[in-house]
Amino acid sequence: QVQLVESGGGLVQAGGSLRLSCAFSGHTFSTYAMGWFRQAPGKKRESVVRINQSGDSAFYADSVRGRFTISRDNAKNTVYLRMNSLKSEDTAVYYCAAGTTGWDPNTYNIWGQGTQVTVSS
Repeated sequence: QVQLVESGGGLVQAGGSLRLSCAFSGHTFSTYAMGWFRQAPGKKRESVVRINQSGDSAFYADSVRGRFTISRDNAKNTVYLRMNSLKSEDTAVYYCAAGTTGWDPNTYNIWGQGTQVTVSS
């Protein structure tokens, strides 16, 4: 059974940076596409960025492109999200997810418990 455990969230000032990590266990990491999604209070969950199994293709939301970077280490079974130039509108619970197809957010059906990111202005 696949398990995902996020870490690295917290409180940061606008303009600051954070790095989220997601540890994967229970199956072969390199066979899964991975993604980061977020949900702000009162809003629907949205895709932030997704990465394919080999790590050579990533799919960013327009709102984070150029500020956020996803990466994965298949030797460490971990996916990362580096977030720079954070804005108050980035405040949300961030979820790590595993799926079958990098580009298709609808294929992500395994979820972590989430980690809170709060950006103060």
